[in-house]
Amino acid sequence: MVHVLSSRVLLRPTDPERSRAFYGGALGLAVYREFGEGPERGTVYFLGGGFLEVSGRSSQAPAPGLELWLQVADADGAHRELLDQGVEILEPPRRRPWGLVEMWIADPDGVRIAVVEVPEGHPLRYRPGV
Repeated sequence: MVHVLSSRVLLRPTDPERSRAFYGGALGLAVYREFGEGPERGTVYFLGGGFLEVSGRSSQAPAPGLELWLQVADADGAHRELLDQGVEILEPPRRRPWGLVEMWIADPDGVRIAVVEVPEGHPLRYRPGV
């Protein structure tokens, strides 16, 4: 069995500066670390319990089907903030049949991002024995 110590999503955008402006500016993700120099430098952002590394460059947008899931405390508040930042809103926040409040946005390369609020009483908030 592989003993995983840490993990992160690696994103190779078509325009690294534009993607850094989106993730660090529009979304306001905190920087965990940076490495290298120039436009191809790497920036690793905190994603709650994980990390997102934006580094290098690709001639193509990331693979179709790649999606990110970001949990927030207040989906409606996040919606207002993202609109103010000019972020492309694919679907505004709404409660889904499975009980989560979800909003969908897109990064500059079209990567779909679910912005999710887990309401009080939802099973994802339940932890046996706690």
